[in-house]
Amino acid sequence: MLSRVANSIYWMSRTLERAENVARFIDVNLNLMLDTDVVGNSQWEPLVMTSGDRSLFGKLYRESNKDSVMRFLTFDRSNPNSIYSCVLAARENARSIREIISSEMWEQANRFYMLVRDAAEKNTIFNNPHDFYTDVKMASHLFDGIADATMSHNEPWHFLRLGKMLERADKTSRILDVKYYFLLPNLYGVGSAIDGVQWAALLRSASSFEMYRKRRRRITPERVADFLILDRHFPRSIIYCVSRAEESLRAITGTAYSFYSNLPERLLGQLTSSLNYSSIEEIMSGGLHEFLDSIQFRLNRIDDAISESFFAFPNPQSNKPSPVQYQ
Repeated sequence: MLSRVANSIYWMSRTLERAENVARFIDVNLNLMLDTDVVGNSQWEPLVMTSGDRSLFGKLYRESNKDSVMRFLTFDRSNPNSIYSCVLAARENARSIREIISSEMWEQANRFYMLVRDAAEKNTIFNNPHDFYTDVKMASHLFDGIADATMSHNEPWHFLRLGKMLERADKTSRILDVKYYFLLPNLYGVGSAIDGVQWAALLRSASSFEMYRKRRRRITPERVADFLILDRHFPRSIIYCVSRAEESLRAITGTAYSFYSNLPERLLGQLTSSLNYSSIEEIMSGGLHEFLDSIQFRLNRIDDAISESFFAFPNPQSNKPSPVQYQ
């Protein structure tokens, strides 16, 4: 398939998943704020910090408060990672590959965009933000279901799943990081009743509360982190997402397990193996935030390697081997 098409499918999937996860990301903070006694805007700046857009936010807004952060992460067109920017980019990518995806997928991508566009024009979500962010999450779920049911599970579908799984793994790590930053100024609250409420709110924001209760029952920081990082059966855990991403990458290249033919396979295989042989005790003893930060760094390296190997055009002046392109 054309590298241009593969690139569009990959980023259409990533940006739609990113829009959903940004909605979850904001919902984490809104839910955590409901059951705490934090006063003021001290808990909105960490939301920008963990999203990785702190420098851009500082150029556009003077103060980190609820309205500015929600506007920046939801509707700000200057922010390429806002919900509006992500859904718009996904829609344009879907438009460019309409001959590859199903008509139902294109229609849902278009409806998703109109949902966000209308909300941005009316500017009423601050009255009831939970409903809007729920609609965003459900629109993303509907697109995933339509894609799975109407698209052949061949090479384009695997690029679709590869992008979605890598993005989901990254955002699950960042959702966990919200909790880290939330407690950073108030370490005395660790282990308290409020601490338990906050972990439960985090699970609900990741749509994992019910599954967690069925599998792990009592809520503790170690068990929640273990579930969202190392549970092999929960579809939003980091290890599940990374494993499915590796499956799709190998389906695209045709490389058998235990071997690699390019840099993305090597990096993704290393990350999968690292998670497979990790334990929550080792992760917590080494620092949860430090572990999550390393996961995000490695996922970024994998994404860069995928772009160079499958999507980038070779530079004739470069001495490096030409990147792989599927034509």
